[in-house]
Amino acid sequence: MPTWLIILLVGVVLLVFGVAVEAAQFLIWIAIIVLVVSLILGLVGRGKSKV
Repeated sequence: MPTWLIILLVGVVLLVFGVAVEAAQFLIWIAIIVLVVSLILGLVGRGKSKV
């Protein structure tokens, strides 16, 4: 399971149960940032391998 997905799930669970709402929002943002960075690095890596 990807790290960003685990962080996102933990954040959503905390948010749903109302526990540490600020921490849950922070975890969700971190997961989104990690996802975007991994997608960009994946696209850059594919572009380099084709050339």
